[in-house]
Amino acid sequence: MKRLRRCAALLVFLLSGSELRAEVVRIEVTSRVPVAGGRPFGKAGAYERITGRVFFSVDTSNPRNRVIVDLDKAVNLKDGRVAFSSNVVVVQPVEPKLGNGSMLLEVPNRGSPRILGLVDGGDQDPDKDPGDAWFLEHGYTVAALGWQWDAVGDSALRLDAPIARDHGKTITGLVRGDVMPSKVMDDIPLGHLIVGALGGSEYAVASPSDPRNVLTVRDSAASKRSVIPRSRWRFARMVDGKALPSDRHILLDGGFQPGKLYEYVFVAADPVIAGLGFAAVRDFAAHAKHDPESFVQAVRVYGEGISQNGRFLRQMLYEGFNADEQGRMALDGVLAHVAGAGRGSFNHRFAQPSRDSQPTSSIFFPTDVFPFADAPTIDPESGAKAGLLDRARADHVVPRIFFSHTSYEYWGRAASLIHTLPDGKSDAPISPEVRIYFFTGLQHFSRGFPPAKGQGPLASRNPESPLPVRFFWRAMIENMDRWVRGQADPPRSRYPRLSEGTLVSAGALAFPPLQGIELPRMPVQAFRLDFGPRWSAGVQTVQPPKVGKPFPVLVPKTDADGNDLGGIRPPEVQVPLATYTGWNLRDPGIGAPREMVSFLGSFFPLPRNREEAEARGDPRMPISERYHGREDYLARYRKAVDALVEEGYLLAEDDQTLMKLAAQEWDYLGSGERASR
Repeated sequence: MKRLRRCAALLVFLLSGSELRAEVVRIEVTSRVPVAGGRPFGKAGAYERITGRVFFSVDTSNPRNRVIVDLDKAVNLKDGRVAFSSNVVVVQPVEPKLGNGSMLLEVPNRGSPRILGLVDGGDQDPDKDPGDAWFLEHGYTVAALGWQWDAVGDSALRLDAPIARDHGKTITGLVRGDVMPSKVMDDIPLGHLIVGALGGSEYAVASPSDPRNVLTVRDSAASKRSVIPRSRWRFARMVDGKALPSDRHILLDGGFQPGKLYEYVFVAADPVIAGLGFAAVRDFAAHAKHDPESFVQAVRVYGEGISQNGRFLRQMLYEGFNADEQGRMALDGVLAHVAGAGRGSFNHRFAQPSRDSQPTSSIFFPTDVFPFADAPTIDPESGAKAGLLDRARADHVVPRIFFSHTSYEYWGRAASLIHTLPDGKSDAPISPEVRIYFFTGLQHFSRGFPPAKGQGPLASRNPESPLPVRFFWRAMIENMDRWVRGQADPPRSRYPRLSEGTLVSAGALAFPPLQGIELPRMPVQAFRLDFGPRWSAGVQTVQPPKVGKPFPVLVPKTDADGNDLGGIRPPEVQVPLATYTGWNLRDPGIGAPREMVSFLGSFFPLPRNREEAEARGDPRMPISERYHGREDYLARYRKAVDALVEEGYLLAEDDQTLMKLAAQEWDYLGSGERASR
């Protein structure tokens, strides 16, 4: 009987272990390196950096997997299961029990993890430069997992997913792309060009002579397309002055011109099952929390994504992927930053995950699509009622959520739609599990100080906004950790509202008239798009989509200096030496000078004195009339920092660093150095 009981106990252990590891089959570790020579960090002790590959297997019959488009058509489908894998990088305490039990799971942007370097101020690999090692000193585990099948580069973290075939037959379909060059280009890739580089690899053209292959050109997103005659372009590329055939590039006679929006549609074959990226994030999080044999252990997992990956997390919630195959919560918290109102091309046939939505490219992709808000709202045009969290709420797996954004997202990513009703006339209700944080004056990504104009593909008319997001990130991570642990509620949401008069149409902005400064004509619009009758099944048949009525996109009202109201105002905005906007215009040298340049804000220093203000016709109060010198400015700046710390938007441990930045800003703006830039 004892032997039988032991056998029964062993069988239960084996079965339970198999159940726990059903989604993650195995993890192959390729490198395990001590961080900083094994020196200890706070109470967590020594850290290590682990790289490897995670091998997954999903059950096609599980209802939680059926939403993955074309999963039942995977070429490697065997015994009702589909296998795939992802690259992974983990920085964790050598003794996991010494850590704080919380893992930040980064969804890397186009294969490149960034959060460690951003928050700690060092290198993404802390063994090269740990910065101030904030993550490590606080005991966090930080992991980055490949989820994007088309991520480019030898070091990119990517998803290795199977293609789909219909009972062994090749699947074909229309694929679309667009680009507005910043210089003359002989040829362009079929993949997504973003900031001058390939953000996502391309589908190859399956049939070069197919009449459905089309190339058009127009002046802007709203302009009428002109079809470029087929005799003027071909699938080829210029190599050493010679035109060579290519199934991944388009060559145009006379070249692609800067400031023109080119759009191409072509026939492709063998779609990758892109939606497995959601299953990878879901199942790795569940594995870390529930498998005692996993090399990475966590009590709590927070999904973190910036820009593209914030959109990924929004769609992950929308499509119901926060419940694992057993119905357990995968991500306990979600920090989706600068995603605006967007989702993306993450789970449909021929999905190109790198495609986004910018003022002059990636136009009319399934990015800013209804629903936008977390709680259910009604589209007055279609009558559809839905919310971003409907499926998570039905499955009882709603995580704690921070939706954070900067001033740019109101102009370039339709951010107002996440907190207004679709008619744009009222504020939308926000779920108790959600906080919305608007960091005023920041741009999509932070640049260093002092401010300078954007260069290359992002060449801008005005200097960029130099305000840093790093310190807000540290507070958000700590606030999320305390919230999920049940230790403290996070700070209240702060964003512009119609009810408070801080959210307005672009026409009602009342920005101060600054000499030689032109405002954008309007923010990037979010349109109702028709992708064809099979879109609900994840198959787009209409390329480009039919464009319907836009949703009302609103922007923050500004104060007399032109700085945004209604959000979390950094000390630089509360005690200003400049105006910081969420928009910037393209430099005439790259064409389309009246269009916004992607991702960038603007920096307009205040006049130093009354004489300078009058000479420039600048209505803003000069610096000399605002402050009684450097010490007065720094005292007011410190008061602003203290208030943000008290409210919980900044950490007290960062106050000295912030004061050093304040001194740097005063010295730069008051020294005359800026006059030469």
